[in-house]
Amino acid sequence: MTEPDFAQLVTTVIASGASDLHLSVGAPPVMRLNGDLVALGTHPLTAQQTRDLVYGLLTQDQRQRLETELEIDFSYAVPGRVRFRVNAYHQRASLGAAFRVVPSQIRSLEELRLPPILREWTTKPRGLVLVTGPTGSGKSTTLAALIDEINSRRACHIVTVEDPIEFLHRHKRSLINQREVGGDTHSFAAALRSALRQDPDVILVGEMRDLETIQIALTAAETGHLVFGTLHTSDAPQTVDRVIDVFPPHQQEQVRIMLANGLQGICTQQLLPTLSGSRVAACEVLMPTPAVRNLIREGKTHQVYSMLQTGSAHGMQSMDSQLASLFREGVVDMDLCLERASNPEELRRILGVTRAAA
Repeated sequence: MTEPDFAQLVTTVIASGASDLHLSVGAPPVMRLNGDLVALGTHPLTAQQTRDLVYGLLTQDQRQRLETELEIDFSYAVPGRVRFRVNAYHQRASLGAAFRVVPSQIRSLEELRLPPILREWTTKPRGLVLVTGPTGSGKSTTLAALIDEINSRRACHIVTVEDPIEFLHRHKRSLINQREVGGDTHSFAAALRSALRQDPDVILVGEMRDLETIQIALTAAETGHLVFGTLHTSDAPQTVDRVIDVFPPHQQEQVRIMLANGLQGICTQQLLPTLSGSRVAACEVLMPTPAVRNLIREGKTHQVYSMLQTGSAHGMQSMDSQLASLFREGVVDMDLCLERASNPEELRRILGVTRAAA
């Protein structure tokens, strides 16, 4: 049997425009192309082949971490060709790995078809901006575009904390320092505490995973820093609740006040396959109007969705209204919109179609 060639796998992934590559024992290498899994060949990988492919990409320290912790996140670059965000892991006493392609070029907000109101967030001197959505929804790409917008237009000190570093930023108008968890720092929380002593104007938190990280991020936003972070939530009201609910009950009232005062916006997104064979981000956008801030402060987040539906004059949009726009523009089909809608009946109402017609 022909031994798998990582260089050839990379060439195929790049040429096809795939977003991910998966290595798993007992199956051939698989790539994700426009949301679907496509096998690369017919020969299943053996345990030894998979181990050789993965270990061939790791440093000695990374190998030890994988053996000790049984999984590891790291970035891997093929110079001049592509960068990957990689998660290697053990499964059924063998190794597996998932490679996410990280584009070498940081695309602009316009190129990503993101709502124009997002640019307003990059001009803020302080506060908290949250970009949320499921894994693989393009959060990192959106954050990279926002950070690059600041880097291109403002003279700031930007500190990012990521696991791992995905997009490589170079100094433009801003000074930008990127720190990787596991390589440059031990944890998000430790890096955030340190960042506050590094004279930052803007802080990017790759993932707000725990109470301590969220607490420090809220404090940083409250004390004069512009903080960008991510959460794995599926809509804006859930995002507000997630931030608050991670704290013990006796702290939640104070956290609601901090969040209400410091929030600059929430963008919840998902990636959709288009009719042309590419993918596009569908975004729900919450802007912190006085009414929204009051709802957060008073613990009435269940009413936030009505603000999304009626707040277009303030730059807000619900996920369903965005899906309707993408359908009207001929970007995606109706069945997909209904499948991804927060409320299919609301989407039908926006489009003026009946259940039978849809």
